[in-house]
Amino acid sequence: MSRFNLVLLVHAHQPVGNFDGVVEHAYQKSYLPFVQLLLRHPFLRVGLHYSGGLLEWLEKAHPEYFKSLKTLVERGQVELLGGGFYEPILIAIPRQDAREQIERLADYIALHFGQRPRGAWLAERVWEPQLPSILAPAGVEYTLVDDNHFLNAGFDPGQLFGTFVAEDQAHAVRLIPGLKSLRYLIPFRSTDDVVEFLRGAAREHPGGIAAMGDDMEKFGVWPGTYDHCYVNGWLERFVEALEANQNWLMTVPPGEIVSSHPALGRADLATCSYAEMMEWSLPTSARVRFQALEKEFASREDVLAFLRGGFWRNFLTKYPESNLMQKKSMLVSRKLRHLETKFTGDAASLKQLNEAKTDLLRGQSNDAYWHGIFGGLYAPHLRSAVWGALVRAEAAIDSASHRGASFAGLDRFDFDFDSHEEIYFTTNRAAVLLSPKDGGTIAAIDFRSAGVALINSLMRRPEAYHARLAQTNAGPGQVASIHDQVRAKEPGLEKLLRYDRWARHAFRLLVFPQQRTQEDYENLRLGENEAIAAGAFRIREATPAKVILTSETPGEWKVEKAFSFSSPKESFRVACDLKLSYTGKVPAKMDVGLELIVNCLAPDAPDRYIEVAGKRNPLCWSGAAPASQLRLVDEWQKISVTVHAPKARDYWVAPVETISESEEGFERIYQGSQVLAVWPVEFQPGHVWTGRLTFTVSLLR
Repeated sequence: MSRFNLVLLVHAHQPVGNFDGVVEHAYQKSYLPFVQLLLRHPFLRVGLHYSGGLLEWLEKAHPEYFKSLKTLVERGQVELLGGGFYEPILIAIPRQDAREQIERLADYIALHFGQRPRGAWLAERVWEPQLPSILAPAGVEYTLVDDNHFLNAGFDPGQLFGTFVAEDQAHAVRLIPGLKSLRYLIPFRSTDDVVEFLRGAAREHPGGIAAMGDDMEKFGVWPGTYDHCYVNGWLERFVEALEANQNWLMTVPPGEIVSSHPALGRADLATCSYAEMMEWSLPTSARVRFQALEKEFASREDVLAFLRGGFWRNFLTKYPESNLMQKKSMLVSRKLRHLETKFTGDAASLKQLNEAKTDLLRGQSNDAYWHGIFGGLYAPHLRSAVWGALVRAEAAIDSASHRGASFAGLDRFDFDFDSHEEIYFTTNRAAVLLSPKDGGTIAAIDFRSAGVALINSLMRRPEAYHARLAQTNAGPGQVASIHDQVRAKEPGLEKLLRYDRWARHAFRLLVFPQQRTQEDYENLRLGENEAIAAGAFRIREATPAKVILTSETPGEWKVEKAFSFSSPKESFRVACDLKLSYTGKVPAKMDVGLELIVNCLAPDAPDRYIEVAGKRNPLCWSGAAPASQLRLVDEWQKISVTVHAPKARDYWVAPVETISESEEGFERIYQGSQVLAVWPVEFQPGHVWTGRLTFTVSLLR
């Protein structure tokens, strides 16, 4: 039997903004024991990829780990791969930024390990046909994509035991197909099963290649895998099995395979990712139908090869919160590139500009932009890290553009590319994005003085997996792929499901019958007037001093919202003056509410709280507060938000909590607090009511 080649490409990554304790846990349970295994078994030769952000953490927290990696590289056992430094989805960022990301990681690896990477790991294996003309000019010779990329393009499974060439605009890269069968065999089936699969492949494809690309975290971090892989010795037995069969089977790093084995041919692949990702990206109703089709054709591999979900960009449609972040990063990138073309500053200014560029690249880290079992869109600390990096980058760029002077500006353009005009107000202290078409609300408030995005919440919406909540269990069971587990962090989560009617924007006007209560508000039972809450508004005036919006919806209610912005000492203030006109024929007793959304991230931490009449409540507090002033404090981020609504009867406060799916199971996640200032009003025909609310964010000292 000709020698058969096994290519193992193992990827390690931690999101920008992840907690040190989480990363340290991954280090102890996965990154360290995996490398120790390699050091014990020089026979096992693999490709390893670490994202740049994780390498920076390892360099600082565990410099001894770098020594181990360097030993493995020097003895030719490990090939280190590059990619985007902060693990962006390359097709979701400007080409210039993509090249910067790739070259920055390549430079880092060359500096620390003496070897410039030839290959690149694609974040989430997201492929689009134009990628060769992005990768090749940045020095990338090859990458790995999943076998379903090829199967969707019409390749037969038996063709995928070699490499291929992909080309765009006369730029070519080699593609290594990663086999899903190996991803699910390793380490979840017996070592005998893995060897038998490889033996069969060797018989069918003598001298060929079988490749697997997957996460290092599946060896120790995924539930149950540390005991399975290390305590119970699955990985040790696996390596011993490979060594016992080295008369016909050898492990080879991916770059060596690309050099020694000519490509089997050309591959023109469509937009694709791994199968689970493409399912997750589908809108919820489509995902439910897709799952039914998969079940119906479960025994028809010939059909399943052509049954595919959406593609990564669907997340920008499915989750407007993701689209807003992505468009923010694009805006910051445009500002940066424009400034670079005319930059003539001194060394200190150049340093500031480079720091802004690093923040921009950090803000492109992929995890907070999508959601599946992995993916951090539902994780507010990851969204906060991305938003914070982009806020800091834009603030530094705007400061450099104005040569450090105070400024206030206003632009009108389609910020989020939905064909509707937004209003973007910027100053050296803050940035505010107003959405006239969505109830005249504010979609984002950046407090630049602290590098904080204050709204940063998430709409509670149906997800396909919500139907499985009743099937969960919290007990240990058989070790399985993370895609096959159904677990929950606490019982009864299905009782907490509720779905928002509107995006979680601030300054939304809610008009509803007076018999409604705070409990109705928390449970989304106000029965508010839809046209007022989310109807389109017309821009009557827009200057850096004031923005006036008027409702366009026909009917017996007319609304005017006048926003003004100011910067008291170390603070930024948004004032909203309301004018609500009633032209109905009969009197109407209504409550008028103006809603704010603020996310301080940690619902139970003692240094984050809601202060009412001198009493501190945790962020997860729910209730009614009869007071004219309310304060939300985040001592960790060193900010406070003061809400003042003169003549309001009370504030209704409730946490915004989502139920989402993660690698550890279903969990409840705090997405911020909703605060409703409530005024009771008896409207007579022709009555005009006015109200005012101020929102002031300040630095804590």
